[in-house]
Amino acid sequence: MSTQTLAQFLEQHQAQHQLDAQLIALIQQIAASCRRIHQAVRQGALGGVLGSLEQQNVQGETQKKLDVMANDFMLEGNQQGGCVAAMASEEMDHHYAIPAEYSKGPYLLLFDPLDGSSNIDVNVSVGTIFSVLKAPTGTEITDDSFLQNGRQQHAAGYAIYGPQTMLLFSLGHGVFGFTLEPNRDEWLLTHVDIKIAPETAEFAINMSNFRHWDEAIRHYVKDCLAGTEGPRAKNFNMRWIASMVADVHRIMMRGGIFMYPWDKRDPSKPGKLRLMYEANPMSFLVEQAGGKAINADKAILDVDPQGLHQRLSVILGSAQEVQTVADYYQKHKQ
Repeated sequence: MSTQTLAQFLEQHQAQHQLDAQLIALIQQIAASCRRIHQAVRQGALGGVLGSLEQQNVQGETQKKLDVMANDFMLEGNQQGGCVAAMASEEMDHHYAIPAEYSKGPYLLLFDPLDGSSNIDVNVSVGTIFSVLKAPTGTEITDDSFLQNGRQQHAAGYAIYGPQTMLLFSLGHGVFGFTLEPNRDEWLLTHVDIKIAPETAEFAINMSNFRHWDEAIRHYVKDCLAGTEGPRAKNFNMRWIASMVADVHRIMMRGGIFMYPWDKRDPSKPGKLRLMYEANPMSFLVEQAGGKAINADKAILDVDPQGLHQRLSVILGSAQEVQTVADYYQKHKQ
């Protein structure tokens, strides 16, 4: 196994691809924040961090104690380093301005501090997702400063707090995975240039919503469930963890397709997942690993955001299977 640390890898990666030193420093700060979240998650009931608070976030969702703690850890860990001009989080209504006593940097950091938090109290894997954009120069930072499409990301990644705590990220030159070595409390390189297999026989979707989906997705899933006797002519397995980080991590490791499509329970919403905090960073990683990510009509990374908390449909994973879903959408349009 490689003994290359995160710091050693980043130094080498920076030299190899002529990357900005402040971007490299920001990744190290994010990794340190994720270590703090890891420590809180692993304490669980022993640390008194389980359970919900009597308050809701901007999404109208009841916040877990760990949601708020993780959000604070990300803000505290990245406001003092001089790498970011502002931050935005799924847990906050508006962006977070760097306090006046700290120097500001050239980047914007967006994050979902604890994705899959509905699983916290039952000890199922959760994670932190992040995205890095360039801050506009010569102008005051506002919420609109963050509304850049996914192609403009300079880095994206996630930490997953599971049986092993791992950090996966891309700086635009492939996807690399690090595992937190518990004795040294050090991120060590364990997965080099991760690639998603283009074909798969495994899909992840919440089947309880079947009756609410549009016809294209119902048709696709029915054909998968028909197995070798159906039009797909092969048997599929279904997986669903209800933690996007965990579901996407499985795809990064062994291929597959993840789907959270629009459904008619609330027709006014174009989807459930957040473009800026979940869909864009995950799509960046998936494309860097050779996969594909769409919202039914187009590549997610080409979607021009209209708001900090914009939602949309997400279908991502093995490239050929995602294209198959796109073909089903096209067929039903016609």
